[in-house]
Amino acid sequence: MKFISVEKVHQGAFISRYDMTYETIDNHKKVYEMISRDNNIGSIEDVVNKDTDAVVIIAHDETGEKVLLNKEFRMAVGRFVYNFPAGLIDDGEDFATSAARELKEETGLNLISIDDVMHESYSAVGFSNETNICVVVTAGGKFAPSDSTVEEIEAGWYTKEEVRELLKGSHFAARTQAYCYLWSKI
Repeated sequence: MKFISVEKVHQGAFISRYDMTYETIDNHKKVYEMISRDNNIGSIEDVVNKDTDAVVIIAHDETGEKVLLNKEFRMAVGRFVYNFPAGLIDDGEDFATSAARELKEETGLNLISIDDVMHESYSAVGFSNETNICVVVTAGGKFAPSDSTVEEIEAGWYTKEEVRELLKGSHFAARTQAYCYLWSKI
């Protein structure tokens, strides 16, 4: 694909919508709709050269025998979905600070240690350039309700057997479903 241009179509409160124009290998014009947290994209460099937007927290308890899942009401789909705690990296934060803050805000738990950090990935590569850092952590403490009135979250620890049962008929975010499937099979 040959990049031709990018044009902002709509500026929202949290995301912007863009039309990206490409020329295909057979010389046809392809206009692709894309959303971004960046409200000032003017070139292909702006699309690919940006700071990491968010952190995803894959937490296990101190025994390593349970995984932390949020059963969270997601407005875009109108239902509860199992997901990992996650959130935007605030200005001035590094991913580790953001992970500890988001974990506490969404679950009440404390981040004990960061055990692994994955390379940056895309949240929804089919329609957005939003990027995340996934961190594998050990967490502990007591659960507390989310400190946000716009988030309905029920956080809990789940064993491999419990995860296998959830996977049979519960709605998941794709990244959470993939990780939980593999983790529950080990």
